[in-house]
Amino acid sequence: MYIFLHQLQCLEWFCVLHAGWSFSMGSAYQFHSWRVFVVVCALPCVCAVVALTFMPESPRYYLEMGKHDEAWMVLKQIHDTNMRARGEPEKVFTVNRIKIPKQLDELVEMQSESANPAAKVLFRIRSELRGIWLTFLKCWDYPVKDNTVKLAIVWFSLSFGYYGLSVWFPDVIKHLQADEYASRVKNHRNERIEDFTFNFTLENQVHSNGLFINDRFVSMKFKSVTFKDSTFQNCYFEDVTSLGSFFKNCTIVDTFFYNTDIDDSKFIGSSVINSTFAHNKTGCQITFDDDYSAYWVYFINFLGTLAVLPGNIVSALLMDKVGRLSMLGGSMVLSGISCFFLWFGTSESMMIAMLCLYNGLSISAWNSLDVVTAELYPTDRRGTGFGFCNAMCKLAAVLGNLIFGSLVGITKAIPILLASSVLVCGGLVGLRLPDTRANVLM
Repeated sequence: MYIFLHQLQCLEWFCVLHAGWSFSMGSAYQFHSWRVFVVVCALPCVCAVVALTFMPESPRYYLEMGKHDEAWMVLKQIHDTNMRARGEPEKVFTVNRIKIPKQLDELVEMQSESANPAAKVLFRIRSELRGIWLTFLKCWDYPVKDNTVKLAIVWFSLSFGYYGLSVWFPDVIKHLQADEYASRVKNHRNERIEDFTFNFTLENQVHSNGLFINDRFVSMKFKSVTFKDSTFQNCYFEDVTSLGSFFKNCTIVDTFFYNTDIDDSKFIGSSVINSTFAHNKTGCQITFDDDYSAYWVYFINFLGTLAVLPGNIVSALLMDKVGRLSMLGGSMVLSGISCFFLWFGTSESMMIAMLCLYNGLSISAWNSLDVVTAELYPTDRRGTGFGFCNAMCKLAAVLGNLIFGSLVGITKAIPILLASSVLVCGGLVGLRLPDTRANVLM
């Protein structure tokens, strides 16, 4: 189900912010409502709820509730399904013994029932919390303690590298785009333009010491345009949208602004004399057509998610043949090695290719780690142990986002070396875990 929900993220690509409050699906249909995007993003959760209704309850839960027959039926259903898959449908399910989980002491239970409702609720809460704590302490008993420490290290290292680089990749690509964009800037100096109508987009330009007299700027866009030490005299601006555009040390005289988003924040050290602003635009005017970097954030995440699909298929087919530990340690070591190739990523296409390679390699480690973690813990502490490892995963994800995010635009060496070393070390620790391929679950 985890893999299924992960792949459903691709659906969000077909419903991406297009203009204002509108959304586009593919290239043919447009919906002018943000609610469509929210509905598409919620589809994985709805699918998960529907899928959960078809899953049987845990046999252990039935045993704790005293429903032995229901537990036996679920176990028989699992057995029959497995035997049919192995080509042995005639094999009969038999149970020699069932270890019933320890129930609450009857005297304590009777005492809690004789108390008032509020005291019973508090007693139940204290009992549950105490049971959780005792189960957590069991994860540190011999011989499970050694496995818990190693699993925590592997979960932490894999999550730190994976989520840290997932933040670092889009920002690095955005910086590459910004550098390329800045290298193509057009400079105009000492220009004098009179009685001219601008009704087209001006983009990535710098106008210095210009003089604009009786000019009209109508139904147009300024995209990354800067006017420096320029003078606008008796000009007219109508239906103008500006993105990353400013007037620095300019003089605006007898100029009329109508239905524009040009406000005080656009004028830096400029003088506005006898000019009028009417019916200014309000709200955010930025769209994906204007800010291509926002478009790339979605596109890069879409490609990274799509690259996970082959890794899921490979890990599902080869996990039993290769082995859990070999796949876990090998995937993490290969992911760490692939990080070194990021050093040679000097273009958008190379960085995207490295992102896809990294995601395709690391997903096998995630899948095998889930299986290994579940198989290394006994039944009575499997949920607690898995939850503790996931807590370490989330902690590492937060630290990875903070550390890698702060290094964007500063240096490439530290993130690459940090992610590579952490992943390789975690993979080597994973290889030291016990092999559970042929073991019977406890």
